[in-house]
Amino acid sequence: MASQAFTSWGRVFQPDQQVLGMPSRHAPLPLPAEVASTVLPHGNGRSYGDSNLNPGGALVLGRQLDRFIAFDQATGLLTCEAGVLLSEILRLVVPQGWFLPVTPGTQFVTVGGAIANDVHGKNHHLVGSFGNHVTQFELLRSDGSRRLCSPTAEADWFAATVGGLGLTGMITWAQIQLRRIANPYLQTESIRFRSLEEFFELSQASEADHEYTVSWIDCAFAGKRLGRGLFNRANHAPAVMNPGLLASGLPNPVDDSHRRVPFTPPVSLINKLSLKAFNLAYYNRQVGDRVQALQHYRPFFYPLDALLEWNRIYGPKGFYQYQCVVPPDQALPATRQLLQTIVDSGMGSFLAVLKQFGAPPSRGMLSFPMPGTTLALDFPNQGEALHRLFARLDTIVQNAGGRLYPAKDGRMGAAIFKSGHPRWQAFSHHVDPRFSSGFWRRVTEST
Repeated sequence: MASQAFTSWGRVFQPDQQVLGMPSRHAPLPLPAEVASTVLPHGNGRSYGDSNLNPGGALVLGRQLDRFIAFDQATGLLTCEAGVLLSEILRLVVPQGWFLPVTPGTQFVTVGGAIANDVHGKNHHLVGSFGNHVTQFELLRSDGSRRLCSPTAEADWFAATVGGLGLTGMITWAQIQLRRIANPYLQTESIRFRSLEEFFELSQASEADHEYTVSWIDCAFAGKRLGRGLFNRANHAPAVMNPGLLASGLPNPVDDSHRRVPFTPPVSLINKLSLKAFNLAYYNRQVGDRVQALQHYRPFFYPLDALLEWNRIYGPKGFYQYQCVVPPDQALPATRQLLQTIVDSGMGSFLAVLKQFGAPPSRGMLSFPMPGTTLALDFPNQGEALHRLFARLDTIVQNAGGRLYPAKDGRMGAAIFKSGHPRWQAFSHHVDPRFSSGFWRRVTEST
């Protein structure tokens, strides 16, 4: 059995793990010869921390299951293997007038990974998370059994597997309901806001009439500049649109070529000086407080995908992402306290995203979204100093009744995991006895 170093997107952890192939969805689940050794499905490696790593165990390469099975162009019902990338789905269905019902900030994730993390997008306030649009999937267990799971058949296994971090078994294929579009463009508007109060006002005013809302927030400055940012809202463009709104000088939106960071620099390119310079420039990048445009879906949904391996800019030590959600009644004070704590630490974030989650309930037992406000931040790995900041942020989130996102996490402790995910014990009964991960062992304090 081959063994090699695997890492997640944050590049903090790089443990050696055994590698097992899965050449066909009809094949039996590959298992290590050692009975005590565990396995974990591994898709395209886009989780940030250790939820997709299994140090001391084995990984099953789910990306090998990359075939389309069926697509009904009339209804938008797509069936594919779990290793198919969202980018591959978009390449197939957008020319036929369909789009993903929910998409995260990268198109380079597998369908299995999107289900296992119950990913969310900019339209959560209207349609919920990815699992809300999965009609069924097959779950392969280590005992050789195959369960056909849906919201009505094997519903408990469906609920455990959606957002279940790959711990209930291996998803071999899935069926997803897509949504109609007229073309690949969106009508977008970017609005500069100067305070958190203004952000919440814009969010409330936008949610009824805009399918997509998200904000970049400046977390490098204090005082009157604390909580300022750019609010983006959008709808899919109608069949008849105004081409005059298309920005000039843009690269070909259907070009599949990408730039890439060619090497890992010896030190992180993200530091206190570069963070302040970037935040200042980004906040002032647009002329005027409101800018409307027609925009292709790729730069709107996936701006970072245009620069492959951008995670290298954080240097050899990698980076952590911290994403939390706090309930509506605590959203304003908790978000303000989080931002002030980050500014006071001197460790601001290069990428800071603020958005609202809505009322649609998630179907998964461990799903991250809940009604409230979510803040996502990237931090260069600065060792103990950063972990002390995380502990302060954890306290704010926990006191507000919030939770952290397992797909983005590489260090949360058992207490905040269990308080934020109160169904974890019910979920644990569905964990396959041969499946485990570094994340799961850490948050359940098991070996």
